[in-house]
Amino acid sequence: MTDTDAPLKKAWMNVADLIARDVQSGAFAPGTWLKQIDLEQRYGSGRPDVRRALDYLTQKRLVQHVPNRGYHVVLPDGEQTAHILELRVILETAAVDSIVANATSEAIERIEALARRFDEMILHGTVLEQYEANLAFHRELLGLCSNPELSSLVTDLRSRTSSALAGQWSTRARVEQSSREHHAMVEALGARDAQRLKDVIALHIRQPKNEGTPRQSGSVSP
Repeated sequence: MTDTDAPLKKAWMNVADLIARDVQSGAFAPGTWLKQIDLEQRYGSGRPDVRRALDYLTQKRLVQHVPNRGYHVVLPDGEQTAHILELRVILETAAVDSIVANATSEAIERIEALARRFDEMILHGTVLEQYEANLAFHRELLGLCSNPELSSLVTDLRSRTSSALAGQWSTRARVEQSSREHHAMVEALGARDAQRLKDVIALHIRQPKNEGTPRQSGSVSP
């Protein structure tokens, strides 16, 4: 890669991140057609960067390309989503022993502050702000794991499920339950109770199934 290629790569990857965030937060619902000219205006980017970003997200199975028609947000089937969530349960609970071992009092305070930030967004924030606060909490928690490849795999799996708006946060009760589960994770971490933390994480990830809520195409992973 040449020096002139590096800025171009950075630009299209930034666009891809922005599109993925908007899909996962519910700004773009499952099945929404993504017009390139609209994306150019939304993100202040040129056509080549938008096209490359869409092709990349197609490879990641977040977006689907229909020849001669364009790109739309993927409509994942329920079985595929369930399989992805079970993979997340396996990986994230496997990370718990390392997370507990690396959890300093300062790290726990940071994670607790992020849990409170999510609470604030429930009361005063938009769905997008709730999504970003939720993501920040989980990134900080998983960031305590000593295995960066495991963290990378979980991040990739998150990108293959879709939006909070259409699924996991379809009711206020579900959002508030997510908040309680965040605080339960913090409490388990503070108590160095690895098994309790594993149990809460598994429940948190599987939440739509546990509640008997239909798993709609388009629910972002918790």
